[in-house]
Amino acid sequence: MSTDTFDAAAIREITALTEKTRTLTIVPLDNTAGIAGVPDRIMIGVRAGEKPEVVDLCGVFEGYREHPRRKVGTAMALSLDSFIALANRHKTGETAVFAKTEWRAPSLTAVVDYHGRNSETESGAVAVGKPDWLKHRVAYAYPLSDDWKIWVERNGQPFSQADFAAFIEDRIADLASPTDAERTELEQAFETKVAPPTDLLRLSRGLQINVESKVKNIVSLQSGAAQIQFEEVHSDSDGQPLTVPGIFLLQIAPFASGARIRLPVRLRYRKQGGAIVWFYQMYRPDQFITERLRGDIALVAEATALPIYEGTPEAA
Repeated sequence: MSTDTFDAAAIREITALTEKTRTLTIVPLDNTAGIAGVPDRIMIGVRAGEKPEVVDLCGVFEGYREHPRRKVGTAMALSLDSFIALANRHKTGETAVFAKTEWRAPSLTAVVDYHGRNSETESGAVAVGKPDWLKHRVAYAYPLSDDWKIWVERNGQPFSQADFAAFIEDRIADLASPTDAERTELEQAFETKVAPPTDLLRLSRGLQINVESKVKNIVSLQSGAAQIQFEEVHSDSDGQPLTVPGIFLLQIAPFASGARIRLPVRLRYRKQGGAIVWFYQMYRPDQFITERLRGDIALVAEATALPIYEGTPEAA
């Protein structure tokens, strides 16, 4: 046999061996173990040769996808109407809405691909609902108004007399006069006088006049209010001792571009040496915000026909 003949045969043999080694065969793989959550059969690639291997075919096809395998991501709605519209656009038979009713940071979250419901079989056994990915969501974080954030931030915080006088005058537009019914209810509940905005404005101006004065005396009135006398300039602009109401009414929209609520606010002070430290306490803001949220929850439930749960969904 000539060298050329030997070389040609060797080349053919090597080529055949190489082709055999590189050949990829696609074969079915059955889920005979009954593993939950995977298909009954998948197709895999098997590469023969001295070191056989299984080839994942998913990676081969991924680059040719015309659309993703499933919907993922969180859409952030900027209004309640948009949240409802997006939830209706994407909802399935298993979509669920979660309402976080914590008054400082309320929110709504629709989990489009939520876990399936459990059901009861004819024999009375419980069929566990199919788990899902929890990867597709619609969220609405209630946008708190700037005015509301200012009142919440300073709630319970001490003011100097000058700072408190300036604060009340700057925020006078946020205050409201009580109705007759509100006045009766609040004065009975708190046993003190409810001040209209004009009284608060008069108080702030009186405090400004007496800002450098020392407190001479504080007298509690039968109405539950108090009168403050100052040593140096012991009068307001009308020459009378300052009357301090025990409570006033805040009328403000907690959420940007939202409806206003009316919230009682208790006016507090304490004497420190010859001066007074002022602060206010919003009365049960959580109750008023929660009441507003429950109205929105009912609206969303009616508009989307989806189940709503108070709380937060599981982490995806």
